[in-house]
Amino acid sequence: MRNESSQPSIAVLLPCYNEEVTIGKVVRDFKEALPQADVYVYDNNSTDHTAEIALAEGAIVRKEPHQGKGNVIRAMFEDIDADIYVMADGDDTYPAEAAPQMVEKVLDGYDMVIGDRLSSTYFEENKRPFHNVGNRVVRRSINGLFGAHVTDIMTGYRAFSFNFVKTYPVLSRGFEVETEMTIHSLNNNLKLYELPIQYRDRPEGSVSKLDTVGDGIRVMSTIFRMIREYKPLPFFGTLGVLIGLTGLGFCISVMIEFWQTGFVNRFPTLIGAVMLVVTGLLLFITGIILDVIAKNNRKTFIIECNRFAWLKRHSK
Repeated sequence: MRNESSQPSIAVLLPCYNEEVTIGKVVRDFKEALPQADVYVYDNNSTDHTAEIALAEGAIVRKEPHQGKGNVIRAMFEDIDADIYVMADGDDTYPAEAAPQMVEKVLDGYDMVIGDRLSSTYFEENKRPFHNVGNRVVRRSINGLFGAHVTDIMTGYRAFSFNFVKTYPVLSRGFEVETEMTIHSLNNNLKLYELPIQYRDRPEGSVSKLDTVGDGIRVMSTIFRMIREYKPLPFFGTLGVLIGLTGLGFCISVMIEFWQTGFVNRFPTLIGAVMLVVTGLLLFITGIILDVIAKNNRKTFIIECNRFAWLKRHSK
């Protein structure tokens, strides 16, 4: 850590898997943009010369045997201590020249700075149409649920404060980690800043590791899981209301028949309908209970962050 009068320590984090075509340029670009920073390349079981090239360019190279970007970021956040962190990919799609502005925003007090691709060149440069559709779906879903206005939910170009890195629990294993970061920040009302950047597609010879369908399913699964955990009342409440109304509809149909004939001829339907109503009520009550727990968890997180910040200030 640093004294108040000294320069902040900066760590550039580059998770990599088979990026020998681009990693050398990426390391050089970040060293030029942030000459005071330490550039870390975490090699995630590459079968090419990614690690050797990064080491030759002056990067600090480490290995992460657990496959998946989320696993790499978890290791980075645990291992590396710095005042400011800049995270990018090793595929040369993000401009290193934007890094100083991102660092300045963290110094201004923001917890996370998002490199916003979608406000500039992403839709022109990205040649994978399903990725464009997926970005829009994820953005609208999360913004709608959290009442936010984040433009680029899934960007891999971000800057973080020390407090964010050391208090953020990385749960995802793969590329869905960026979505998880954004949801975590919105849920805990952290200070976010979006900086538009000039995105460029991978150069010729560089192959994307993304699986459009597989990674899309994992991202949507992450959203589903985090909505269930962070917004339990809308999740379980909506489900409970739908199931309860379905059961109530069947109950009404049986009651109408009873009023007309004086007999209940569909006992199985009545029993099933009552069970649906009870299930709906239980789900709604579950949502209320879990919502109280989620709010208490947010309070605990804020208290822990304040305590962590106090300890950091007094350790200098």
